[in-house]
Amino acid sequence: MTTTLQKTKLPPSQHEFSEVIHRLEAGGAMIPDTPENLMQIIGIWKAYAVPMDFYWRDLLYIGERVFLEPFPFFKYFLPQEYLDLHNHYAGDDADLRVWRGEATAHPELLEFMEKGETGKIPKLLHHLWHDRVNMEFAEACMRAMLWHRNMYAPVNQFDPYLDSDEYKANADKAIKAYFKGNPLMLGIHKLFPEMFLEQCRQASYYSNLGLFWEVMAPVFFEVSDLYDEGKITTVPEAMNFLVNGIFAIAGRPIYHHAYIRGECYEIIPKSKGFTWLYEAALPYVEAVFYRTAPFRGTKSYNAQANEVPSEQKDFHYGVLYADKFPVGTAGIPPTLLMQDMLHFLPPYLKEFYAQRCRGEDDVLNQIAVTFQRSMYCVTSAVFQALRTALLYPLDDTNPKHLKANRAFFEAQIDRFCRPEYGMRDAARLRNIQTADYR
Repeated sequence: MTTTLQKTKLPPSQHEFSEVIHRLEAGGAMIPDTPENLMQIIGIWKAYAVPMDFYWRDLLYIGERVFLEPFPFFKYFLPQEYLDLHNHYAGDDADLRVWRGEATAHPELLEFMEKGETGKIPKLLHHLWHDRVNMEFAEACMRAMLWHRNMYAPVNQFDPYLDSDEYKANADKAIKAYFKGNPLMLGIHKLFPEMFLEQCRQASYYSNLGLFWEVMAPVFFEVSDLYDEGKITTVPEAMNFLVNGIFAIAGRPIYHHAYIRGECYEIIPKSKGFTWLYEAALPYVEAVFYRTAPFRGTKSYNAQANEVPSEQKDFHYGVLYADKFPVGTAGIPPTLLMQDMLHFLPPYLKEFYAQRCRGEDDVLNQIAVTFQRSMYCVTSAVFQALRTALLYPLDDTNPKHLKANRAFFEAQIDRFCRPEYGMRDAARLRNIQTADYR
């Protein structure tokens, strides 16, 4: 700590999370740098990346092909074309090779899709038995982004474009093409033009999130491989790998194309210049890490007693605030994700869980806590990336610049300290500072 303060040439922070502030100023993360923390976050990133490899492919499939299907019973039945779809950040033909692995669907994912937990049976039975990747979690994230629109405006131009006349004209063409030869649906569209337009906006968010996760899956695969090779040895190194990835891929185009009867309709053209960082990554972090919405069936919320915020910006039900104990309740998004990650845990993480708490009896809860720790590390990477882009280097010699950096970090941490609606109690920042949180 002394070294950090001498280096920054600033007096100690008076913030209640001063230790975390000093750690961020020293180039660290909100989560302490311990071998156990590093092992947990790397292992859970690997377990997350495998189902994510399905999520992004299916999200693009739904946005591009299923599109406005009124009864999309088979939207989770990913065609071979999308399993073979090359990730733009893996494989020999990558736009930018982040992961050294293959560009097609991950081998562990393909193996699970074939056998699941119950063995090799027809795909429909796997689906009905719920022995599959839980795409409902991915859709919950997409809907959180759709509901919490207009974040980071005016930098984020994606949402304003969805309300523009240009978007409406592009969507109208695609809607009419999709329902060509179906006078009933065309009649409904004429009578209620906003109905299918809103469905089109949702499809655009399917594409947005799919393009976002197409980047994150190879990032997590590669950092896992580097850890296995002994090349990632500290939490800051893992975090900085994410920071470097954010800058390397920040300009990746975000768009929405629908393919109807062999023709491509550019609902959101690449030429609009929407980018991965501002139109996808930052809105995703805000909507999913911070906000989301109360999970139905897990708590009783009394709006009249102001237990639920009246403003969306005050929602605090994301992963950084989530209560781990309802994990296991059927159907809620955290449970769906933990169940997906359970199938792909690396051996060292399985062994770690077997020795803790109640072993396999509470493994979903243990995964939930680990995932929460790891997402505080991801959020730290976002903090450091924004500080790099907007403010000053950590080793800047100008005290005014260092004060600006500190003010930025303290403002970010303040979000976990607000007393309104129980935010301070809900935030898990204090919990993740010790290994006892399990």
